Amino acid sequence: MASTTTTETIALELINNAARDSDSARDLAADAVVAESRIADAEVPDGGYGWVVIAACSVLCFWFVGTPYSWGVIQAALVKDRVSTPASLSFVGSLTAACISFLALANARLIRKIGGRNTALAGAAFLGTGGILSSFTTRNVGGLFFTTGVLMGTGCSLQFMVASTMPAQYFNKRRGLANGIVYAGGGVGGTVISFAMDGLIQKLGPEWTFRIIGLVTLATSLPAAWLIKERAPIKTTTLIEWRLFKNMQFTVLFLAGAIATFPLFVPPFFLPLYAASLGLSASAGAGIVAGFNFSSAVGRLCCGLLSDFMGPVNTLLLSLILSALSMLVLWPVSNSLGPLIVFVIINGVANGGFFSTMPTVVGSVFGSRRVGVAMGMIVSGWAGGYLMGAPIAGYLLAAYGGEHSTLKAYHPAIFYAGSMAAGAAILVGVVKAMLNKSPLKKL
Repeated sequence: MASTTTTETIALELINNAARDSDSARDLAADAVVAESRIADAEVPDGGYGWVVIAACSVLCFWFVGTPYSWGVIQAALVKDRVSTPASLSFVGSLTAACISFLALANARLIRKIGGRNTALAGAAFLGTGGILSSFTTRNVGGLFFTTGVLMGTGCSLQFMVASTMPAQYFNKRRGLANGIVYAGGGVGGTVISFAMDGLIQKLGPEWTFRIIGLVTLATSLPAAWLIKERAPIKTTTLIEWRLFKNMQFTVLFLAGAIATFPLFVPPFFLPLYAASLGLSASAGAGIVAGFNFSSAVGRLCCGLLSDFMGPVNTLLLSLILSALSMLVLWPVSNSLGPLIVFVIINGVANGGFFSTMPTVVGSVFGSRRVGVAMGMIVSGWAGGYLMGAPIAGYLLAAYGGEHSTLKAYHPAIFYAGSMAAGAAILVGVVKAMLNKSPLKKL
């Protein structure tokens, strides 16, 4: 019996030693990948053809960010035409954005298989064609879920992953600025598209609005996608690196991003309805959304610059704090146009800051050759917020009186969105404390 016990003990020790050796080998392999990525980052040109890639990605961002952020303009028109309720229609716009998360890991792998250029071309085709097909389903919510939600969402997701990973291949020291320029294109797109949609809806109706936007998307996005070129192949072959979740900073940052996406689309989706409750015209509501998107463009560029100056983690924390305060303090008391404009400016800047800063955070931590898989994992965590964030606000609005009630009917939805932003800010603050307890340290 004693001999058997000794044999079992030795066997268990051998198994444990083998497991430790296996873990050590994986750790060494992971360290080697990180080291290789750091070397690659040190060799990036910080310019050159990279500026062409940045310009091309910015054009793509003009459409794949600007179109979803302008959904509130069409949503208001469809609600006015009694196509469906704000809660149901906000699901359509949310699904477009949620596809970015649902398909993030698959798209990261697709980029490795067919390259950034071909992925961007496919994204442009899906986004433009989805817009054209949406024009035939404006009276059918189920049809809109497929054409606007799934097809356009697939296009947005393909282009998002390209725009989030390509700048890191060409920029290191000025990576924050590069990402800021790319995502500023989305804010400009939202501004222009909001005004364009309002004018087209009033003159031609929602059907031709979808068709024209889709055709122009194809005419501009396809040439831009063709200009995208990878500087170095992405060598990471892993679809998901589960071991990253053993790192507390990564896990908390993952959770912060997942929570932060819940409030992001609440203002642009519901500002036109809120403006109508103030007695403002549909054009004024579209103008407010355009102002929000323009502020978002400014925020994306400024936060990109701040990321290089004060660190991406600090910049992300600042943007989330501004987002929470603007929704918890300013929006509830915005009972006239003046305060509402102030809210739109501050929240738009903070909203844009989140998008331009997160790729910089991920690129800085994991390096240009691992940014695809790391960004894919982070973005996958945004699915719940993208899909349910705005619809939850819609259901809260309906439960407290609906869009035709008083402004107080909007308050539960507003406080819900602000609380989610505050929770995300707290988690990013925890990440900052983990990295360095000094509040003035550049991180």
